[in-house]
Amino acid sequence: MAIESSRVTADVIEVQEYPHRAQAYGVRGVPMTVINDRVFFTGAVPESVFLQRVLEAVDAETSDELQHQSEPGQSTSLV
Repeated sequence: MAIESSRVTADVIEVQEYPHRAQAYGVRGVPMTVINDRVFFTGAVPESVFLQRVLEAVDAETSDELQHQSEPGQSTSLV
C-alpha cells in the first residue's frame, strides 16, 4: 500500500537489531504495526482490519492538515 500512496509509509524493523526503536514505540508483542506514527496495533490481523487501520491513519493525517490550514490568517482549500 505504501508503494501506491505517498500518504502511507512502510518500514520493517528487526527489534533485535534496533532495540531503541522497539523501546521508542513501546513494542510488547510482534508483529507491531505503526501507521504514519498515528495508528498502532499488535498481532496479525485480517486484511480488512489492516485496511481499516490504514484508512484511520490517513483520515487522521488529513484532519490534522485541514486543521493547520484553517488557522487564522490562512485559507482552506479542499481542491
